[in-house]
Amino acid sequence: MGDMNVKKLKKKKDRANYVHHLLNDIKALDLMLKKGIIETEPIRIGAEQEFCLVKPNYSPSDNALEILKDIDDEHFTTEIGNYNLEANLDPLELKGSCFSNLHNQLDSLLKKAKDAAEKKHTKIVLAGILPSIGLDNIGEHQMTPLQRYTVLNEAIKDSRKQDFNIHIQGVDELNLLFDSVMLEGCNTSFQMHLQVSPNSFIDTYNWAQAIAGPILSACANSPLLFGKELWSETRIALFTQSIDTRAKSFLLNENQSRVSFGRNWYTGTVTDIFKDNISRFRSFLTSAYIKDSVDLIENNQTPKLLALQLHNGTVYPWNRVCYGVGNNKPHLRIENRYIPSGPTTVDEIANMVFWVGVMMGKPKKYDNIHKRWDFKDVKTNFFNAARYGMAAQMYWDGSYKSCLDLILNELLPMAYKGLYKFGVAPKDVEYYLAIIKNRVKALNGSEWTVRSYRHLLKSHKRFEAMQILTSKLYEKQEQGHPVATWRILEETTELPDADSRVVKHIMSTDIFSVYKTDSIELVLNIMEWKNIHHMPVISHDKELIGVLSWKDIKDFKDEKESAIHPVGSVMITNVISIEDQTKIPEAKALMEANNIRFLPITKQKKLIGLITSNDL
Repeated sequence: MGDMNVKKLKKKKDRANYVHHLLNDIKALDLMLKKGIIETEPIRIGAEQEFCLVKPNYSPSDNALEILKDIDDEHFTTEIGNYNLEANLDPLELKGSCFSNLHNQLDSLLKKAKDAAEKKHTKIVLAGILPSIGLDNIGEHQMTPLQRYTVLNEAIKDSRKQDFNIHIQGVDELNLLFDSVMLEGCNTSFQMHLQVSPNSFIDTYNWAQAIAGPILSACANSPLLFGKELWSETRIALFTQSIDTRAKSFLLNENQSRVSFGRNWYTGTVTDIFKDNISRFRSFLTSAYIKDSVDLIENNQTPKLLALQLHNGTVYPWNRVCYGVGNNKPHLRIENRYIPSGPTTVDEIANMVFWVGVMMGKPKKYDNIHKRWDFKDVKTNFFNAARYGMAAQMYWDGSYKSCLDLILNELLPMAYKGLYKFGVAPKDVEYYLAIIKNRVKALNGSEWTVRSYRHLLKSHKRFEAMQILTSKLYEKQEQGHPVATWRILEETTELPDADSRVVKHIMSTDIFSVYKTDSIELVLNIMEWKNIHHMPVISHDKELIGVLSWKDIKDFKDEKESAIHPVGSVMITNVISIEDQTKIPEAKALMEANNIRFLPITKQKKLIGLITSNDL
């Protein structure tokens, strides 16, 4: 979106004026296409790197604006979450050693960011979704305090008039109601741009859609969210739901989500793609700096199409069409938004080389793919890749193929051809594509994360496992070897700084609790079956109101009374409880001083976990 001064569209006059400019921009784009003003060559590539900032204990830090100020470099900009930043790389012509040059620039920009972050005791991690991110990191108070994010959040909330209902089903299940657009802040991506000639734009765009599934399967890197194992690339599910402007009751209207893979192949010209977006999505932002684009063209000036760009910035297809002006020449490009950040910069550049190679190496037999393939197959491939990564099957050219076979036998050879055709240096092509080849044969970021996390869970509770995972991810990133060469973590791996451990790290969250209206007979049985000595009692909105210990109720064991007596009549109500950020020695001292073997952990009075003397 750039740092335009945006404001919410409220007044009828503003809205009418903005829409007028938007439609005028479409006319201007058509005019530029007719006059052949839009650049057809050379082809350039570009990228944006989003990254996470973490504290010394590897949980998200919220000092992005301070660090941005210290970096003091216009390549960097903010993201919606105050623990994320973005670095924009300079566009390069697709030829020679453009990819290793891009790689060098990426590393040097990240080094600049690391140096600035280090002074603030902050580290930088590349992850599609940071494993250690927690629900308390994504409240509205963690939103970057800039007007455009507030405006976007308000506008999307207004258009929904209800909370976001997030439900993602993977190996685990995540179900949550959420009140702001901040969930999007969990997602960090490596966005890749490829300039496309206006003459072949639609066919090239459709091809970008066709290859999205298999490309994503090799690059997946975001399997965890809040400690739950969800999709191989959970960003895809999460982003779709976190910016959904539709209220649930309208799902049967053919109202499309603002984040989507699309509904169909495109036909016509590039303006038809923009027309489709304008027809489906109303704009909710405006800016004061809008000029008449058609007039500009007639005066031989290049319009920036600000109204169109602003509208385009609030629609989020996974392959997005962008209009831009560079060196006073207008151009068109495809922005690939589905690839996650990480695990290392060398993996990311390899992903880009692979994608650009397959884009440029399309064989003749796939021309006019929209007439030969069913769009639904391509869309299914994309979601299967997001869900299952390399384990997915792809329906490709009329039959099912494993991702492995498709990539090794068809897409990699295609990528070599495409890159050589544009004169990319053979040593770059071979170096980066070998990384993809090794990765699809060994493991991608998602697979490494899941296998390591499962090992860690054998000897650690969830929150500690998430932090250890993030700390090891950081260490391996700093070493910079491609993810295919990483060893899966052992269950005995520990946090680098053991003194930073808090109660949250050792508490049990899978807890049995009862209501005060439950019968003592039921509670006695649960405690016996599950071998539990203490049972928390909660109200219907999960607030902790009492506790039962085995010794308080064991005498009821053989009494008939136990069937009719409610828990509320015997529970202890003055319960000692603590917050989840309490240091472990403090919790231990509290238990010893009060001679208790059980400590409930609460957040805003609600029960979120517990520890017993065994945990200590």
